[in-house]
Amino acid sequence: MNGNLTVTDCGDSALVARAVGLDTERAWRLVHALADALDAVRLHGVHGLVPTYDALLVEFDCADTDHDTVRRVLWHEAARIGADPEPAAPPRRFVVPVVYGGAYGPDLPEVAAGLGLTQDEVVALHTGSDLTVRCLGAPAGAPMMDGPPFPAPVPRLASPRTRVDPGSVAVAGRQAVICPMPSPGGWPLLGRTPVRVLDLHGDPLTPYRPGDTFRFVPLAPERWDDHAGTPLAACRG
Repeated sequence: MNGNLTVTDCGDSALVARAVGLDTERAWRLVHALADALDAVRLHGVHGLVPTYDALLVEFDCADTDHDTVRRVLWHEAARIGADPEPAAPPRRFVVPVVYGGAYGPDLPEVAAGLGLTQDEVVALHTGSDLTVRCLGAPAGAPMMDGPPFPAPVPRLASPRTRVDPGSVAVAGRQAVICPMPSPGGWPLLGRTPVRVLDLHGDPLTPYRPGDTFRFVPLAPERWDDHAGTPLAACRG
């Protein structure tokens, strides 16, 4: 067995495997490697694998399999990959243009003031390094990324918006995200990209996966139309 993992039932049709006793990076690598391993097994009855930062939700149809069967396979794969597995695939890098501030990023002034920085300094930090996708979130597989190296966490909005436009680039806590489709949202908006994040006819729906990186680059508002509708898959760099 893998001593850095606990496995518990989650209702009548799921299990949760959680990394324990590991630093943040190793815990993240372990649960994502375990998700890849279970996906490759194609165990009958398992229909969902949801890896996060330090845990993996394994969903199954309880009419086709059961907790004990899934648990045995899970422990077998955990023992096989060990506590410090290598990434399954090399990361891909996406370079994404963003118009910051104004109507595109209405919360930039407030975020800057809260951090004790100028707006230009916030943008410089947001664009200054590659940000790693840690997991896919809501809505529609949004890329949940490590946030930029701000001097403090960024609080969420006191009153969430009922609509956030697709392509909106937001931060909260120590995380960053691009909103792939219209949705409500409570994260402060720094800017917006004209790039099309989702491919509704593609398989997979998103061109990125956990472990890939994003690099944001400032875009002048007058150049929005130059990039409007460009698929994210074309932004590899």
